[in-house]
Amino acid sequence: QVQLVESGGGLVQAGGSLRLSCAASGRTITGYHMGWFRQAPGKEREFVAAIRSGGITYYADSVKGRFTISRDNAKNTVYLQMNSLKPEDTALYYCAATIRLPTIPPSAMDYWGKGTLVTVSS
Repeated sequence: QVQLVESGGGLVQAGGSLRLSCAASGRTITGYHMGWFRQAPGKEREFVAAIRSGGITYYADSVKGRFTISRDNAKNTVYLQMNSLKPEDTALYYCAATIRLPTIPPSAMDYWGKGTLVTVSS
């Protein structure tokens, strides 16, 4: 079992930045592919970014060029650096882990955190 805890969310003005962290416990994430997802009020959860165990990264078109996903296996932590934030980025952001990542966006993840709320004011 992998437990994931997100942090770093908060209230920020449009154009600002936040860095989300996802701390894993229970197992090392070295062999896991990691992802960030988000769910805005009244909308379905959507893919944001993913990073393979080997470091290859993928992004949703809506965040490409503004968000950066990274991982520090020594700290068992994954990050999402979010720049140039827009009000439409407001959502609950979830971290997730999976052993298998055959498609992008991912169709399923094995473990999920409970989320951290990001609110971007205009």
